[in-house]
Amino acid sequence: MSTIGPHQALIYLMVTMAAVDGRMGEAEMNRIGAIVKRYPVFRGFDPNRLVSISQEAGELLSIDGDEGLRTLLALVKEGIPLRLRETAYALAVEIAAADMKLPDVEIRLLQIIRDTLGLDKLACAAIERSAMARYALA
Repeated sequence: MSTIGPHQALIYLMVTMAAVDGRMGEAEMNRIGAIVKRYPVFRGFDPNRLVSISQEAGELLSIDGDEGLRTLLALVKEGIPLRLRETAYALAVEIAAADMKLPDVEIRLLQIIRDTLGLDKLACAAIERSAMARYALA
């Protein structure tokens, strides 16, 4: 298993979050593109690489059973430095919230991501609450 860098790991995680419900919605894909173009964590990243990295993530996820997800998450864990792990979770939450729906499969994946990255439950709850506030409807 080869290693990946932080940008690639963050994109893998966002693509996984977008794909977990069996479809890659337009709202989610647009949100990934906007995040990559605007968020400081992607400073220095060439946005033209987004499509190819997203395809790599899709190929990993297409491996039979849960093996693809396990492999992808292991790469993500290795590729994201400790200082960016809460950022990674925040990006996953952002993608989950992008289509204004949160099915059980997305909630479960967020739990898996939290556990994989060894994140504090209270920090994750704060990140989730922040997203709920941003996406609240009037």
